[in-house]
Formats: sequence, C-alpha cells, structure tokens
Amino acid sequence: MPSARQGSIRLFRFAGIDLFLHWSWFLVAAYEIQNRKGSYSSVTWNVLEYLALFLIVTTHEFGHALACRQVGGRADQIVLWPLGGVAYVDPPPRPGATLWSIAAGPLVNVALIPILWFAVTASQSAGMATTAPDLFQLLLVVSWMNGRLLAFNILPIYPLDGGQILRSLLWFVMGRARSLMVATILGLIGVVGFIGLAIYEQSVWYGALAVFMLMNCWGGLQHARALLRLAKLPRRDGFSCPTCNTSPPVGEFWKCGKCGQAFDTFQSHAACPHCGAQYAQTKCLDCGRLHPMNDWMVASVAPMSR
Repeated sequence: MPSARQGSIRLFRFAGIDLFLHWSWFLVAAYEIQNRKGSYSSVTWNVLEYLALFLIVTTHEFGHALACRQVGGRADQIVLWPLGGVAYVDPPPRPGATLWSIAAGPLVNVALIPILWFAVTASQSAGMATTAPDLFQLLLVVSWMNGRLLAFNILPIYPLDGGQILRSLLWFVMGRARSLMVATILGLIGVVGFIGLAIYEQSVWYGALAVFMLMNCWGGLQHARALLRLAKLPRRDGFSCPTCNTSPPVGEFWKCGKCGQAFDTFQSHAACPHCGAQYAQTKCLDCGRLHPMNDWMVASVAPMSR
C-alpha cells in the first residue's frame, strides 16, 4: 500500500484524520481529463468531473476511518492515489469491529445513490438536459461513477472491501487466522481473473489493480500463516493483553531495539537481559497494541473466607 509519508501531499485534517494526496494522482488526473476531452463543451467540466470522483473516494475513505474510531480503533491517515484511496484503519481485533470499519465505506456509496438519483431526476424534470446539458451530463456521470465504485468495491476479492467484509464474517465462525487465510486464497483466485481481464481488455489499469491485489493477498497470506503459528505457542499465565485479552506466548519473541537481541519481555519484566534497556510499553504479538507491563498483569482473586 502507498505510504502517507512517501511521495504524498498533506491536504487537510478533519476530525483528527489527515488526508494525503499522492503525487501520481495529478499525472493520472491530467491523462483522464485529456482522454475525456470533448464529452463536454468545455474542459472545465472534465475537471469538475474528476474532482467529483475525488470527493466520492474521499467520503468513502472517511466512512472507513470514522467507523473505526467509533468502535474504539485508531485511524488518523487517508491517502488518495490513482487506483483509489487507502484509509489506514486499525480497529480492535474483533470481527464485529472490523466488519463495521470495512462496511462503512461502501455504505457511504449506498447513501449517495438516492441523493444522486434525486439530483438527476430533478434536473431532468427541470429540462436541464436541454437548457444546461453540461451540468446534466455531469450529474449522470457522477451517479454512474458512484454506482460503479460501489459495485467494484463489494466484489468478494481480498483486499477489496467485499473481500475484507467476507473475511470479517468468516472470522465469527473460523477465527482470526483461518478467516484471513480463506479470504486471501479466494483473493488470489480473483487476481487470476483480473490478470485475464487485463490481457483481454489490454488494460494497463486492470493490470495495475491485479498487481496491487496480488501484493496484498500475498502479504495477507503470510500474516495468516504467522497468526496460525502464533496460536499454537504455549501461553504465559498471569498476563493478558488489555486490548484483545490474549495471554502472551512463552519465549524470546521480543527484539531489543538497542542491542538487537531477542528476549522474553515477560520473563525479564520489560527489560532486555542483554543490555539492560528498559521498555515502558510492551507490544502484544496478537493484536499489535502497546501497553505498560503493569496493565498486562491479571489480578488474582483471593478465595473468600468462610
């Protein structure tokens, strides 16, 4: 995925969320505007059309980010780039929270359907197809773009929203690791389909999407394997992650940032036994959240006297 700190321009900050625009967006915008030149009486309308696409994608990504915040997750960056947008969301490691964080994006497009339909219908009734053909054409195209983006995003192919929604639903019955494994395998099948479509249509964009999806599916598959290995490890009693309530594994799975040596932070009380470096927070290997060591300790309940 693109990084908000690499080749991107910060546009604004809303509700604690920074919106970035990747530099390549301008190149593609210039190409698309030039390619559709002639569909309106002035190129200004082509610019407005592309800005409308920018607005739809932006609201979609803010849907993801705000929903993630609503369930107690972290979301502070959105990057827009030629293939769409990426909201950097980190919901709590629960299937319901993840499902809502992902589904909220397409639901924004669903909410826009009646609004855009009303705008098109009202303008047609007002005779704008004759009196203001450019504006009427713009409304039609924007409505079509919103519907197409929705249909594309809900395809059950990881890492598209549809694929991640499928993964979240499977999570309820299969668990975190196996649901991700199934979703990424299905995503790889979808990648093959997109490669075939790119060859058939001779489309660079479909090819770029196939590469993007392949990279994310492969990364997701590796993450699923790591989660499966992690689930088989013995767990340490007396400690539990405050976020996901999972006990930490027993073993040297934490790496010292000072000397580079691996150690068991729960055995050494959040200090590297090799160089003595102290760590104020300990990372959960299951959900990735950081918490002070004291917050990990599970209070023992003393038996009641009779």
